[in-house]
Amino acid sequence: MNAKTILESALLAAIVAGCAQAPSAKAPAVKYGVCGSLEIAAQLKEEGWDYFEGRVSEILHPELSDAEWRPHAEKAKRCPLPIRCLNCFLPGTERLVGPNPTHDSALAWGVTACRRADELGIPYIVFGSGGARRVPDGFSFAEAHGQFVDFCRKLAKRIEGMKVTLVLEPLNKKETNFLNGVAEGVQLVDEIGSPRIRLLADCYHMMMDGESAESTWLAGARIKHVHVAENRSRMEPKTEADFRPHFAALRQIGYAGGISCECGFSNEPDARKNTLKRLRAWMGE
Repeated sequence: MNAKTILESALLAAIVAGCAQAPSAKAPAVKYGVCGSLEIAAQLKEEGWDYFEGRVSEILHPELSDAEWRPHAEKAKRCPLPIRCLNCFLPGTERLVGPNPTHDSALAWGVTACRRADELGIPYIVFGSGGARRVPDGFSFAEAHGQFVDFCRKLAKRIEGMKVTLVLEPLNKKETNFLNGVAEGVQLVDEIGSPRIRLLADCYHMMMDGESAESTWLAGARIKHVHVAENRSRMEPKTEADFRPHFAALRQIGYAGGISCECGFSNEPDARKNTLKRLRAWMGE
């Protein structure tokens, strides 16, 4: 066992121990949801989930005029569960970094999405968009970093009067080559310096890249949303040993946001209901 592994093990043991001992370790008012299409929302409500997480393209349709979007807005308003969050922020045609960035069209799309989210009372949008932020081969990562920060600052300025918050989503290295960990996300959020742009912790991506729960602990209040899935299969979370450190870190920072299952579900009876029970148990409820 190398020095880094020993240090991480000691820190995680301290997190878990602190969660077991500290009265404030239990996170207040955590909400639980599932990512998917609007069609599953009614069933999710029957199963006891707190909210639904959909896609920007299905709910907000930034490519449509306001008049064309209105029927979609009315459909979203009839959702049986609150829509707490939307994901897949920018289309793959946009380029935030590289020799030919498309910041103007990406800003127009992003501002429209945020304005419509505000109208529907949707508090969070996940800013993943791995394709849009992928650094082309041979392009300077330092220059790409500057381009990404510049775009985020311009977007934050345009939505500063809105209520919606964008949460940057670190993705694993197989999906993109920029913003690959929560620790990197902390640096970007701090550099961007806007309350409209915060951070997401995704246990699936963290485990895929071997990033420890220490990053979640150190990110603290910057984290406003969480995704979970098994890293081996991207199915519903079951392996307590894998998730226990991450949930312990969430409890330790007093996390009170949403935890969404961004995953497939097995054909086991009551798979989603049993998943909800596990999540609540791991959060100490």
